[in-house]
Amino acid sequence: MTDHKKLKRLVRDRMAATGESYTTARWHITGKTKPRHRVSRLVATALQDEYSEAMITGLAGGIGFMYAVFEYKGMHPLMTIVAQHHPDPWVPAVLNRLNVSFVEQHSGKAEAGITKLRKATGPVFAEVDRSALPWHEPSPWAGYDPYTVLVTGISETVSLIDVERHELSIADFAKAWSAYRKGKHHATVIGKAGEADLGKAVDDAIKTTVDHMTGPVLGNNFDANFGFSGMAKLAGQLRDTRTKTGWTKRFGDTDHGTKRLYECLEEQYTAPGATRPLYADFLDEVGRPQPAKLFRQSGAAWSRLAQKARTSHDYPAMAEIVDECLSLERRAVELLRQPR
Repeated sequence: MTDHKKLKRLVRDRMAATGESYTTARWHITGKTKPRHRVSRLVATALQDEYSEAMITGLAGGIGFMYAVFEYKGMHPLMTIVAQHHPDPWVPAVLNRLNVSFVEQHSGKAEAGITKLRKATGPVFAEVDRSALPWHEPSPWAGYDPYTVLVTGISETVSLIDVERHELSIADFAKAWSAYRKGKHHATVIGKAGEADLGKAVDDAIKTTVDHMTGPVLGNNFDANFGFSGMAKLAGQLRDTRTKTGWTKRFGDTDHGTKRLYECLEEQYTAPGATRPLYADFLDEVGRPQPAKLFRQSGAAWSRLAQKARTSHDYPAMAEIVDECLSLERRAVELLRQPR
């Protein structure tokens, strides 16, 4: 724990000097290799690297877009963008398409869940609260922010992989595991792998991506926040200078919106560039170079927007970049509709 406190102090010092986010500063301090998409890297590891990180990302559903602003009494508005495929659970989506068996376990109490983990014969994905892990910072989403880790063994301690490998006391792991309220003590235990029809899996995953970018996704009013509709909504609110839902009145010259914009496009529930460059690598790998090129261009534009958000509150200029991404991605999706 002392080492974690020392590391956090070093990370915060770098954040103050560079303006980097906590996650980025921590990667620089530790000198670790940053996975492009953390959960895809975990799945690839669990499957013994039979598939690339890009392939895993594509098979999970690839890209997506969900934009929403949540307002609670006494709190600043909380903006979130989920740039990867959403809302289908990432790990089950990959395993189902690859014909890998798995069992989902739930336990009312941590002790019972730990007993089940000890009996697992394969890798286990556990949903924890990120801010309860000692190497992470507190979060305004504490208790509601599911965070997947890969449990590789349990004896006197729990061995797990987040970005790096860690050893946690059973008590500390149980605390983090219990803190995620919606999925308390949830675990996905990987079983045997059957024969996979990779071509069929790829086609199904691409169709899911296309369907969710063009909508509907949930079949209710919240669908306005998904896919191209969500992107257009973001652009409109960035331009809006008159109403309370516009960024000018909602966030003004504070960093509550811009900081989250950077995090959501580069770090949280995404790969850098809103997952688009990594998805482009997947499309290249499966022989779809034309839409891959467009998504790579879109990814560069999303990263440009993220960097602009770190230094500016020029919301109309940000809206122009969203428009650029929307145009590129509409063209890319039309290409994906065409058979190979």
